[in-house]
Amino acid sequence: MTCVTWIFSPERVDTPDATALRRDYYDEVASRYWKRPATAAEIDAGLTDDGAGLLAPPTGDFRVARFGGEPAGCGGVLLLDGGGDGGGVRAELTRVYLRPAFRGRGGAGALLAELEDAARALGARRMVLNTRLDLIEARSLYARHGYAEIPAYCTGPYMEVWYGREL
Repeated sequence: MTCVTWIFSPERVDTPDATALRRDYYDEVASRYWKRPATAAEIDAGLTDDGAGLLAPPTGDFRVARFGGEPAGCGGVLLLDGGGDGGGVRAELTRVYLRPAFRGRGGAGALLAELEDAARALGARRMVLNTRLDLIEARSLYARHGYAEIPAYCTGPYMEVWYGREL
């Protein structure tokens, strides 16, 4: 019997697998927001200059999750505060996504733990994130893993609730 496991690896956001996963992520969150399928042009526009290039050392990290060798999900962390000795440094959790076919297999929690480890390795002491109220599954995931609502640390059109936790 073969045991299928989750594998997480740092990857540039512009590799073919990372690009496809980022497109799928944007498609899902935009389509849910607009209550209609996002077009390819809208996805392209949403990914243009989206800051994902910062999800690489020394400012961040991006991970691709594979299940049974198949690209199944992704996520990133972005340092928000200066380096120094790491005291008080916050990292933002962003672009956390699992393709629907891979949900329910323990990957979301494992990906979250992987991203928290990546943030610690960058010197972060606290993880923060923002999301929308309609992304109930994401909000449930964060609450199950010790994230609590916090005051807004940033603003934007798609930000409705903020979470944080100590690492």
